[in-house]
Order: sequence, then C-alpha cells, then structure tokens
Amino acid sequence: MDIRSVGVVGAGQMGNGIAHVFALAGYDVLLTDISEQALADAVALIDRNIERQVARGKITPEAKAEAMARIRTTLNLAELGPLDLIIEAATERETVKHQIFETLAPHLGPQTILTSNTSSISITRLAARTDRPEKFMGFHFMNPVPVMQLVELIRGIATDEATYQTLLGVVQRLGKTAASAEDFPAFIVNRVLIPMINEAVYALYEGVGNVRSIDQSLKLGANHPMGPLELADFIGLDTCLAIMNVLHDGLADTKYRPCPLLTKYVEAGWLGRKTKRGFYDYRGPEPVPTR
Repeated sequence: MDIRSVGVVGAGQMGNGIAHVFALAGYDVLLTDISEQALADAVALIDRNIERQVARGKITPEAKAEAMARIRTTLNLAELGPLDLIIEAATERETVKHQIFETLAPHLGPQTILTSNTSSISITRLAARTDRPEKFMGFHFMNPVPVMQLVELIRGIATDEATYQTLLGVVQRLGKTAASAEDFPAFIVNRVLIPMINEAVYALYEGVGNVRSIDQSLKLGANHPMGPLELADFIGLDTCLAIMNVLHDGLADTKYRPCPLLTKYVEAGWLGRKTKRGFYDYRGPEPVPTR
C-alpha cells in the first residue's frame, strides 16, 4: 500500500516528534490532541526543532517551509479516519488507547492502517478492540524521534504480511532503521532498558549511592551518554512506572517489581523534566539532585 497521508493522535513529546519526521519525509500529516494549546505548542516546537536542523545545515530553509506546510491540526479525532496511516501516540494507559481506537472505528477508511506507539502494551490486545486486527501493528519510535534511528515494528497475532511490509517501507522512507520485535511485554528496547532504570532506583532507595554517584558511575563506567536516573527523568517517571507494571503483570516475575521509591515519586507528581522535578530539580539554572 502507498502511504501518503498520516494521522498522529497525541501532540506531546512523542507525537510532535513523529509529526516532525513524517512531514520532513514528504507525508501529509494531520495532528490531533484534546486542546488547541497543546496543538499550538506542538507546532511551535516542531518549527523550532526543524529550524535547528536548518542552522546545522542538515536541511534547507525551503525543505523546512515545505515540511511545516504539510502539517495540519484538528481537535476532531474523527477527521483522521480516512487517512492512510494512523499512529496513536497518547499516554501509556491502555484504557485511553482503547477509547481512541473505539472512537476512530466508525470513521476509518477501508485502507487505513492503525498503529500504536505504545512502549509496552500488548499489540494483540489493542488490535482486538478494533475492526481490523490484520491492519494493526506496534510502531514504536524512540525519544527524541527526530534524533533516534530505531523504530520497533511489533506484529500482533493477526497482523498480515502486507501491513508489515508497508510499515517497513515507511520506516525506510523516513531514513530510520526497523527492528522486528515479538509481541511480549515491553518488546525489546524497554524490556532491557526500563528494568535497568528500575534497578538504579533500587540502588538509590537502598542507599548504595546517591543520584549523582549512580548517574556518574553509569556514564563513566559503562560509557552511557546519560545516567539511568537522568534518563528516567527524560522519559518521564510515570511512563517508567507504567512499563514496569506492564512487565510485572504480564510476566508474573518478581524481578520486575517496581521500586517503591519510583512509585513514591510518581505519587508526588515528580515525573521528571516535564514537571520540573524528578530525580533532579529543574527549576533553577542547573539541575540539582533531589536525593
């Protein structure tokens, strides 16, 4: 199938990044969210991020203008229905995703492929709540989307080969690299990454080290570009906790038990960079460890 038009549900960190890369690759993009302010903020951020690419000589000003002209916004989820490809990039809560797909169902074109950018939730289970499980896949981009090369492709039990091949072609057109993952909790990247972050939180919880020493140890001792607690703040502690809960519930193994300290931070609303406090406090000129 030739994909020309793409709908993105959710204008947050992941959604605006997905809209960014699709518009630059020549796709017509329709971005939706629940508020005009969220959409305006997303378009402004996309504009700033593409301008950085222009400043670095990666794209031309003309390419930027063409990409921005390809992005439209709407508050009406139903308007995405006739498009060729829809990418759900809403919050990592299964009930929210179910509601989105059920709302879209009466408006979908017969050719429309549905995908979810979920980082952990069962693709088979999500697909079962739609009228087209054979045209449903996991389409998991990494954050930040314009920078990160990988896209995980996850087939549900009913996904057909044509849908997989179509999305494989889309990834290639975006200039990214696809990795095929089986439909198990958290797939590949987060199956490895998020338990590592959870273990770093346990090290903090148990007093093995403080925030700065844990992050510095992984950066200098394992050559990681970011420490695990800094990375958790970047991802969002609520997202990390949600993924750990999916792993714990889906695999029934105590090694995936979320650290109580991670739960406490989320309950306090200290979710990382997006709330200005997490394992670091971002309200001043420089991030300061909170422990």
